[in-house]
Amino acid sequence: MTLDDLPAPNTKRWVIRRKAQVVVAVRSGVLSLNDACSRYNLSIEEFLSWQRLIDRHGIGGLRATRIQQYREIGEGP
Repeated sequence: MTLDDLPAPNTKRWVIRRKAQVVVAVRSGVLSLNDACSRYNLSIEEFLSWQRLIDRHGIGGLRATRIQQYREIGEGP
């Protein structure tokens, strides 16, 4: 994976695939956490919540409706 494989820096619509790409990029060292947050205008907490959701629920956990369901049952970020 390279920077060219990542979503555009001006991404506004965060679908599952794009969120997962950013998490993989940080985990593999393509981007640092701070660089990813700066590039995509994310808070560290938001990025870490994506990472936790993937760890706990797989990529499907990144679905917006799934996030709401997980939070309702006490498994939020």
